Amino acid sequence: MAAAQRIVIENCSIATVDADDTEYARGHLVLAGNRIEALGAGPAPEGLADVVRRIDATGHLATPGLINTHHHFYQWITRGLATEHNLFDWLVALYPVWAHIDEPMVDAAARGSLAMMARGGVTTAMDHHYVHPRGAGDLSGAIIRAARETGLRFTLARGSMDRGEKDGGLPPDFAVESLEDALAATEATVREHHDPSSDAMTQVAVAPCSPFSVSTELMRGAAELARGLRVRLHTHGSETVEEERFCHELFGMGPTDYFESTGWLGEDVWMAHCVHMTDSDIAAFARTGTGVAHCPSSNARLAAGIARVPDMLAAGVPVGLGVDGTASNESGELHTELRNALLVNRLGARAANALDARQALRLGTHGGARVLGRAAETGSLEAGKLADVVLWKMDTLAHASIADPVTALVLGAPAPVTASFVNGRQIVADGRLLTADEDAVARATRDEARRLARIAREG
Repeated sequence: MAAAQRIVIENCSIATVDADDTEYARGHLVLAGNRIEALGAGPAPEGLADVVRRIDATGHLATPGLINTHHHFYQWITRGLATEHNLFDWLVALYPVWAHIDEPMVDAAARGSLAMMARGGVTTAMDHHYVHPRGAGDLSGAIIRAARETGLRFTLARGSMDRGEKDGGLPPDFAVESLEDALAATEATVREHHDPSSDAMTQVAVAPCSPFSVSTELMRGAAELARGLRVRLHTHGSETVEEERFCHELFGMGPTDYFESTGWLGEDVWMAHCVHMTDSDIAAFARTGTGVAHCPSSNARLAAGIARVPDMLAAGVPVGLGVDGTASNESGELHTELRNALLVNRLGARAANALDARQALRLGTHGGARVLGRAAETGSLEAGKLADVVLWKMDTLAHASIADPVTALVLGAPAPVTASFVNGRQIVADGRLLTADEDAVARATRDEARRLARIAREG
């Protein structure tokens, strides 16, 4: 789209999620190229030139696109397994299966994961891919290609593991990399695919998997590599009590102290889960600007516990939302995380005062942008920001009787997405992807899931 071409959206409610939580009961947005040119109350200004499309969005709520800060796309083809396990038992059950993934499987799984998120209002996605079996093909390239073709803004967290079974880790030895290979492959991925520009569609982060599947040498080397390349760092942290025990037994300290000792706290770092955090852990994250990807559905599915999100927010910790892998969150979309973040955190110590609907929406939009280091460009609806915008249909049976559209979006049934724009390009219309054949994607994921199950059975 040429920069001068404009799309005008009118007659919708707008939740900007800006610093002042500005909202308009009936307003307009003007998209020019890949940017939001203007927005405000009432109709759009008269006399706009080069308007190629006008959308009457009566009955809709416009919000920033949802931003997913933690996921494992490959798990799309192992959904519904090990459903009664906690994290460590779940990993023991599934690593022998995941160790057989290859490029066609990862391609299909990535397209399924991306399609589900996109049609549910996600405009920025990320994937933490850390399983790299020998001879599996170009897995990072397949994931990035799928994201590009689906049309989502995307961060690949190039993961790695070098602690296999022989070293006391959980994954099979043939599914882990050596220290040298992991660092070299990660550097190559960053150099080939990372775009540092403000409107980048593809970025890469450095992302060793977790303290119990990665050596200290890899953790330190990854931090040095990321900072040398000026990219972000991501890993799992403080997810379970078993992880806490593991860190004390192996390193003589808890996860947060271990991360700090290896260079893994800072404004360029975000951690997934962070369920078991002490007051001093939260203070360390706040002091250093370390971000958190909160995954309420996965935390519940794996019986990990309730993260102290209200306390993190009160301390100033950047917090976004994550789907997590669909082997521990089978729905695979982010809208349910808005609702579950609110509901689950009301079961915690702060009860009814824990979170409200607007805080939940902020977690899924501006909070996610902060965590990914992109709050200057996306995560809120403001003039000059990227045109990542979602129109939610709020006048159907499921929502029409709820007066407040933000409450309806967060606490109501999943709202239909009438239109989703990423970088000014519409990728969803009336709940259907415009960039992929959903039925074909579904068939491919089913076929690859069956192929993986057969290979895993045969060993």
